[in-house]
Amino acid sequence: MNDSKREHATPCDRASAQAADLSTAPQSPDHHGAVCYRMNPEKRMLGEQGTCLQTGRCSPTVSVDSTKRGMLSGGSIGNGQFVNGDNAMPPCLLSEQQHSVIDIGGVHRVALMITPQNHGTAIDQAWEAISTIRVILNQQPVPMKMVQQTVFVRTAEDIPAIRRLFEAYFGEETPAANYIVQPPCGNQSLAIEAWAIGGESVQVSFPDADVVTVDYDAMRWIYFSGITPPPSAANSYEQSAFCFSELDRRLNRVGVTFSEIPRVWLYQGGITETEQGVERYRELNRARTDYFDAKASSGAMKTSDRGVVYPASTGIGTGGNGLVLSAMALQSTRTDVHLVALENPGQTSAFDYEKRFSIKSPKFSRAMAVVVDDYATIWISGTASILDSESVHIGDIEKQTHQTIDNIESLIAEENLARHGFKGCGATLQELAKVRVYIKHAKDYEKCRAICEARFGPLPIIYANADVCRPDLLVEIEGVAFTSV
Repeated sequence: MNDSKREHATPCDRASAQAADLSTAPQSPDHHGAVCYRMNPEKRMLGEQGTCLQTGRCSPTVSVDSTKRGMLSGGSIGNGQFVNGDNAMPPCLLSEQQHSVIDIGGVHRVALMITPQNHGTAIDQAWEAISTIRVILNQQPVPMKMVQQTVFVRTAEDIPAIRRLFEAYFGEETPAANYIVQPPCGNQSLAIEAWAIGGESVQVSFPDADVVTVDYDAMRWIYFSGITPPPSAANSYEQSAFCFSELDRRLNRVGVTFSEIPRVWLYQGGITETEQGVERYRELNRARTDYFDAKASSGAMKTSDRGVVYPASTGIGTGGNGLVLSAMALQSTRTDVHLVALENPGQTSAFDYEKRFSIKSPKFSRAMAVVVDDYATIWISGTASILDSESVHIGDIEKQTHQTIDNIESLIAEENLARHGFKGCGATLQELAKVRVYIKHAKDYEKCRAICEARFGPLPIIYANADVCRPDLLVEIEGVAFTSV
């Protein structure tokens, strides 16, 4: 890729690098090797028998303070919770800090996949994750800002406290955030996927709650998160219709049209359950189709020689009985910026599925390539063990995992991008920046993880326990790849 680089940092190699950077002398909290940056020095470090203070890794004066991004010092978080006492900073244990660094044309991106160690309460683990994020971003060559995060939680009851903690920490620069009940497969209370960006030309704004804009090089990225229906939405269709209408309102407030959206996420509670004899996911598809049809009839949908262009999308299960919608938009007046919908040669396009799968078919593309000058970012939709339009390898998690990865490999391959008009452009599995793996049954985690690690290599991954949109599908995977053009 011209003028770009991508690297992955895994728990082992990052921990080794940090160990080499740390001396036995006390470090200032701003030292890049200070693993327990702004953590309690009486707590212990990862791999150390003594405390941080005893091992000399942290300054004895390091404590939680209010000097960075709205962080509170012994003050209230939300409705009166305090940083001290039961919510004191947790043991100085760095989370599993898998992340990718992507440098393109002077813009520095970090994709973070943070999984805390399984110690302490949900608040302890959230603090641990925040500490890890601070360390990673503090190590970057330019100042970084978090722009979007998805927090996977074990229980809905933990969401209010975790949300207050993040809002207290980030203050007015809180990233657009989703809080999704999809328990991390390692039994942690939470895991976090986040994107951060920096660079001399980058400008980040926070115009509204859960709306973040990023401007650079005559392009504007807009992140919309946390769109949920009111309790009065009584069923799946009403919930879905409301969320798309609310997305419209948010788009209008920042001057964005739906045709500028390359990626959507839909987290649906009870996704395979039925309401009055109809599966909830099928009703989501009906509401989505009605919304898209209305947009298309008014000329508000992007089109190509193949017809209406649908965004890449994930429709995945979550706890409860509600819905969370998230989306990403791109605006630009540049003539070298293109949105290219990708389909898989081995799969029927989802929008062409027969009615036996859904009265109104799922309206999404298998992936969306955002082509800018001499590089492309490929946003891969939720992908499962489907050939043509049929689920395959029923009941076999290992074969379904392999088939799902095979489908992704074919989707992003050079041959497939050439089919869509971009020759000499494509990616391999090892060139992915990060992936999410949704596993229907927690018992299948180890088998699925072993295959993913063997096929993807040292790639930042979060594994979450979530229902998939068909009862016979056991795993779903999504991701992001960067490739030169």
